[in-house]
Order: sequence, then structure tokens, then C-alpha cells
Amino acid sequence: MVTPWIVPAVVALQVVAAPVQALELDGQTWFTRPPWKVTFTNYYAYVGQTAATYYFTVTLPEQSGAGLGGLVIQQTRGVDRSFQFAPERTRAFVGLPRREGAAIPVQAAFNPQERRITVQFPQPPQPGQTITVALKPWNNPFQADTYMFGVQALPAGPNPVAASLGFATMQIYDGVRF
Repeated sequence: MVTPWIVPAVVALQVVAAPVQALELDGQTWFTRPPWKVTFTNYYAYVGQTAATYYFTVTLPEQSGAGLGGLVIQQTRGVDRSFQFAPERTRAFVGLPRREGAAIPVQAAFNPQERRITVQFPQPPQPGQTITVALKPWNNPFQADTYMFGVQALPAGPNPVAASLGFATMQIYDGVRF
């Protein structure tokens, strides 16, 4: 006689992610384990193209200790320092470029003198998520060069201490002439 296998019942529990309590020291908010890199994507690499979108992707570690309060993106290299960003067209989502997940509300500002874009998340993404910020310039720079953007992540909370994610590099090429 064959003994029947007993299949244990599996009970699925719904786990609701509670907001993470940030590390606060001396009135400042810190990541306990900050994100450590940014990945940059741009599908339009020629001078003056108007359809460009610059994607900055960050993965927030599970052990980060804080949600992502925002990103600060500053142009640090590139000869064309006059191309403008449209902060009202900035958006963010969970996931990767061309593999977008849920939208994340953003508030963005652009300081043209300092070449700095500040993106804030009113509802901070939580640890363990991959977040992409999509910036829309009015057009690519009109001069070919290597453009660099320093990127910093801000933890959600009062007086955040920024964590450097390094630099995003964008190569802009001269157009093809026939």
C-alpha cells in the first residue's frame, strides 16, 4: 500500500510595509546603509535632439534605514551650460527605463545658474525599491561633449544628510551630415 503524502497547508500572510524609521542624529536624518550608485540612460545622443529624456536610476537597499526623500542632480562638466530643463515635466516611477512600474509623485526645481535639479518625493519610496527619475530637457545640448552630472540621494526626514551616488556620464555627439 502506498502512503499518501500529506501536503501541509500554506497560509499566506499579507505583509504591509510600514514606513521605515530614519536614523536621526543631532537633528539630522541619515541613511544607515545609503544607496551607492546611479545608473544613467539616454536614448537620444545627438546635439539638439528634442525628444531626449535623461533617466537616473537608483536602488535603495533594504537596510537603508530611511525612505528616499529626493535626489540632487548637478551638471559638473560639459561645454553647453545653457540647455534648459523643464522641471514640470519631471516624473519618477518604480522600475527601470522602458520597464516602468507605479508612478511616484515628484516635486522638481531647476536652478539654471548652478545647473542643479532638485527632485523631492512627497511620498518617499521605501527601502528595497528601484526608482527611476526621468528628466526632460527642452533639447539636448547644442555642442558635442561629455557631460557629467553629480548625483546625491537624500534620506526622507528632517535635515537630510546627502549620500553621494557618484557621477552620471552622458556623451553627446555631432549629428551626421550628408
